[in-house]
Amino acid sequence: MAYNENGFLFCEVNVMPIKIPNELPAAQTLHNENIFVIPETRAVTQDIRPLKIALLNLMPTKIATETQMARLLGNTPLQVELELLQTSTHKAMHTAQDHMIAFYKTFDEVRDQRFDGLVITGAPVEKLDFEEVDYWEELCEIMEWSKSNVYSTFHICWGAQAALYYHYGVKKYPLEKKLFGVFPHQVEYKRSILMRGFDDVFYAPHSRHTTIRREDVENIPGVRILASSREAGIYVMSTRGGRQIFVTGHSEYDPDTLKNEYFRDLNQGLPIEVPKNYFPDDDPTKEPIVRWRGHANLLYSNWINHFVYQGTPYDLMDIR
Repeated sequence: MAYNENGFLFCEVNVMPIKIPNELPAAQTLHNENIFVIPETRAVTQDIRPLKIALLNLMPTKIATETQMARLLGNTPLQVELELLQTSTHKAMHTAQDHMIAFYKTFDEVRDQRFDGLVITGAPVEKLDFEEVDYWEELCEIMEWSKSNVYSTFHICWGAQAALYYHYGVKKYPLEKKLFGVFPHQVEYKRSILMRGFDDVFYAPHSRHTTIRREDVENIPGVRILASSREAGIYVMSTRGGRQIFVTGHSEYDPDTLKNEYFRDLNQGLPIEVPKNYFPDDDPTKEPIVRWRGHANLLYSNWINHFVYQGTPYDLMDIR
């Protein structure tokens, strides 16, 4: 306990930081948001084993995605060491190569390491067949490697579809129009630790052209549907024990991500509708309403605290 400058008693919260490279653009952004980021130079002096989490960033907006994920992974009382990964078979077109060289490693550079957690992001390639994606073979190798070298893997949007296809043969299907907006969801399996603390109805953003079918997932032994939406479909799935987690939406999105996507497509003359449940009165001249931030933080903190921290062995070499 301690007293603030006005003499009021308050409780100091022991929040541990996320460890990212000192010069990563996300570091200054998170510092400005009052999120605890620890410099590499200080982290090495702490007598604690940080959680090692790798981020395979397949999004074209690398820096924005790094920041979004660091923000959520840092909202935990545990120290997290974030390792940024890229595929070697695809060159980033929208991010400076100096940034990629300075902060990213390829799979070949980490294949002999083990991690407490791995996040595989979405990618703007969903209209292609999986096998047509230029880095598909490398991604398959990474997903296979994750089964023995990572304790829990968290797949997002297209990354979730890709993993369900690779591990279980689940196909994706094109939608008549882009699923675009912020949709209400319900928890289906309330005993899931991943869904602990969720409201009866919670919101999450979606932005995709394809979907998976419920009956295909229900036919997979050992995979359970945890949450879904009447309009957006299945949202969260998990294997028993949480070694593989699949999330079809984008809870990590910033307040203006859908807004930027909407105006980008509009300016390019692409068919796009105003994202649902996002702008007040569906008026894109108004500032968006953020309905998903609390759920996003809860989803990731539950994953880190229970499926990564509680389950992973202290010695990462003991992962099986």
